[in-house]
Amino acid sequence: MLRIVCGTLFFPRGGSAYVTRALTGGLAALGHDVTLVAGSRHDEPGGLGDARRFYAGLPLREVDFTPALSAPDPLAYEGPAGTGPLQPSFEDRPGASDRVFAALGDDLYRRQVDAWAAALEAAGAAEADVLHLHHLTPLNAAAERVAPGVPVVAQIHGTELLMLEAIGRGAPWPHADAWAGRLRGWAQRARRLVVAPGNADRAAALLEVEPERIVGLPNGFDPTVFGPGTADRRAVWTRALVDAPRGWRPGQPAGSVRYDAATVDAMLRGRVLLYVGRFTEVKRLPLLIEAFAEARARTRTPATLVIVGGHPGEWEGEHPAETVDRIGADGVLLAGWYDQRELPELLQAADLLVLASARESFGQVLVEAMACAVPPVAAAALGPARIVDDGDTGWLFAPDDRAALVDALVEAIDDEPERRRRAARAERAAHERFAWPAVAQRLAGVLEAAVAEAAPAPVEPAASG
Repeated sequence: MLRIVCGTLFFPRGGSAYVTRALTGGLAALGHDVTLVAGSRHDEPGGLGDARRFYAGLPLREVDFTPALSAPDPLAYEGPAGTGPLQPSFEDRPGASDRVFAALGDDLYRRQVDAWAAALEAAGAAEADVLHLHHLTPLNAAAERVAPGVPVVAQIHGTELLMLEAIGRGAPWPHADAWAGRLRGWAQRARRLVVAPGNADRAAALLEVEPERIVGLPNGFDPTVFGPGTADRRAVWTRALVDAPRGWRPGQPAGSVRYDAATVDAMLRGRVLLYVGRFTEVKRLPLLIEAFAEARARTRTPATLVIVGGHPGEWEGEHPAETVDRIGADGVLLAGWYDQRELPELLQAADLLVLASARESFGQVLVEAMACAVPPVAAAALGPARIVDDGDTGWLFAPDDRAALVDALVEAIDDEPERRRRAARAERAAHERFAWPAVAQRLAGVLEAAVAEAAPAPVEPAASG
């Protein structure tokens, strides 16, 4: 079995954190000796962002950002072992304390590398057989410093590719070229690059690496957590929207958006559609809300769209509440952020899952919904196009095509026999193709191949004579 050090620069939020948790746990379940190095913050209500809570049960060495948050510039913080400057971001959100990577100069970059080199050293990275590093970040540079002879398998989650594409379009970040060079260098020095299958060609082109070093690996779901069920819909939505709400508006805390019992009564008379995810521009939430409002005006069946997600205080572009206000949309409700392990009950209390992203590397929530017998409506691009079989396990529409999305929503809402047929097929396909134990087994094979490839060739004995 392998000695593996896994790492992620980020505190827990968004889909890549759930992938990190599932794969690290899956490798440990296979008998490998695994340690996870991860960013963390202890200041958020309910423990959001706290790696100790999120990765409970896994051998963890955290880099705590909490002290940095009190510094004049959290990204310039330097402190004792076990702490570090706040993570940067692959996303450029005005006013956010975690500024985009490409805006950081050499001094702030050095502080990132120093903090993560100390964390990797403490985790025993130099004695590991292989490093499994999520995203392309200063963690890769730290690994080169601390464990230069240990092979690296880098897992790409897509956000780094979005930043490279923005740089290619001329994004006005002061250190864009330097960061593009760093990301490409880290990718080129990794033994293998693991990507969602729909991103293989895109990753090879953007990172300028040989396609044969790229391994397509889907994300998955925990079959012990996600599955069909008979949730008490009234109880679920009364708790989520009325009694213990988590929805929020810009500048207000989680729970500041609250609905009444009449709202729940109305939604239970029709179809319930879910969006689950962060409030980033790539998710196309304004498009989704506008298309839903148009579809709702055309359907014979009442429908409600519940927006689940939005890490508190984080959003890009127009916040969903602002879109609702701008167009006067009815039937769009904000439910707030839920941990992945809280999602099955919400999914089981819904009829459809909707994801309008045009650049979704995979679409974790799609397979989770399918496993719960909730068919998805998604854009026919990248990851979703490889997960959803249009006409069989869900509905696909042309990316960024509002009219096509409206048509798909109208059919999915109104055609109940077809929705049930696709729901049954979606559940079966999810369990056959995307359960985490099988995905972790495939990743273990990738790590083992990287170790074998890096091993020195045996020395042939000298001929006697």
